[in-house]
Amino acid sequence: MSQAAVSDTDGKSPPAAKLPLFTLTAMVVGSMVGAGVFSLPGRFAEETGVAGALIAWAIAGTGMLMLAFVFQSLAVRRPDLDAGVYAYAKAGFGEYPGFFAAFGYWASTCVGNVTYWVLIMSTIGSVWPGLGDGDTALAVGLSSIGLWAFFWMIRRGVREATAINKVVTVAKLVPIVFFVVLALVYFRPSVFAGNFGGADYSGSLFSQVRGTMLATVFVFLGVEGASVYSRHAKRRSDVGRATVLGFLSVFAVFASVTIVSYGIMPMAEIAGLRQPSMAGVLEEAVGTWGRAFISIGLIVSVLGAYLAWTLMAAEVLFVAAKDDDMPRFLRRANAVDVPVPALLMTSLLTQVVLIATSFSDDAFNFALNLTSALSLIPYLLAAGFAVRVGARADPLTAGGRGSRRELVVGVVATLYTAFLLYAAGLKFVLVSFILYAPATALFVMARREQGRRLFSPGELVVLAVSVVGAVLGVVALAAGWISL
Repeated sequence: MSQAAVSDTDGKSPPAAKLPLFTLTAMVVGSMVGAGVFSLPGRFAEETGVAGALIAWAIAGTGMLMLAFVFQSLAVRRPDLDAGVYAYAKAGFGEYPGFFAAFGYWASTCVGNVTYWVLIMSTIGSVWPGLGDGDTALAVGLSSIGLWAFFWMIRRGVREATAINKVVTVAKLVPIVFFVVLALVYFRPSVFAGNFGGADYSGSLFSQVRGTMLATVFVFLGVEGASVYSRHAKRRSDVGRATVLGFLSVFAVFASVTIVSYGIMPMAEIAGLRQPSMAGVLEEAVGTWGRAFISIGLIVSVLGAYLAWTLMAAEVLFVAAKDDDMPRFLRRANAVDVPVPALLMTSLLTQVVLIATSFSDDAFNFALNLTSALSLIPYLLAAGFAVRVGARADPLTAGGRGSRRELVVGVVATLYTAFLLYAAGLKFVLVSFILYAPATALFVMARREQGRRLFSPGELVVLAVSVVGAVLGVVALAAGWISL
């Protein structure tokens, strides 16, 4: 029997592949720079003008920077915890909330991966009508082929996949930076001034800003990329450095892409562009070659982000299973350090959601918003744990004492994430519960494997809330109060 076969069946994995600072930073940048950045001009123009966009980016930048600091400080203060978001939620609030964080983060990556395939097919659909907006039967079929091709590539090994990601990360930034430079060259101050106040929108400035929040969450998902992959870091301190370096680099790019677009076209026209809206903006500035250039860059960018997100999703299930919070079959890894069962589950859920998009009125925006909503509970629990670490002395914490700075950072990050849940609206919270509640079956399976009591009294309360939320979500969908 081969070594790979033994590793796949005995539940043991070889030593983790060790990654340097540059590679970890590339994981952060690679996971954040994906489909979202190419949709930013249209998404923002649908909601607000320049003033609202500046305020939105100030809020999102500050809030997400606090979350980046949360992951930075926790990586140093609790070096015993791997897989970031999931591990912090469990350490702070118990096994069942930790399970929810692991599942929610994993599910958000799977839904997010669907947006990548939809956007690729929509991009090609501008010259191949059979692909439509990325939600036709042909588009779903071609996306499925790509999905499983990535499964087989990643299955070959973490080192090979991350090496590809480093190359793709550099390649994907070139067209985005090029877009910003060209937009500045063709920038029209009169158009920018006309877009400044958001006069085309009747809602208050607050409601305009609120409408952009899920878009900003989506593009910043992946800020925890280095933390999720912390068991592979050569030096634990590199996890925090990679997180902050990656965030600051990407924030500058995202804000620039949004703001310069307002100087090219009236916002009503930007809002009406086909996704990826960045391609339409550049086409307006330089001609048809601009759309082709951005479209090629998008495909490279999205495929790179898909690679990074798939790696992180499988890693979360793998580590949760090693901690006995997921069924044991998910802890298996092959001889090249790839958790194949976790990777397979990730690909299967992505495939199911991909098929479901064909029944949605707006596949891309629905998947984007649901991805953001699913990620908020894991982020909220991680930020809450940072508050606990900063507020009190703990022998498990490096240094053994609280920190006023970390307490302030944790409080701001918690308030920001709570605001995002409010901004998401009831619709996406209820739909999230529809996914969360049935997932408890995996938690029950893990508890039964260990011969333990299924739920403590406190966990039963959490279960009841999730079930009630799921029932309300199903009723709301059936009654037509909310729609996909």
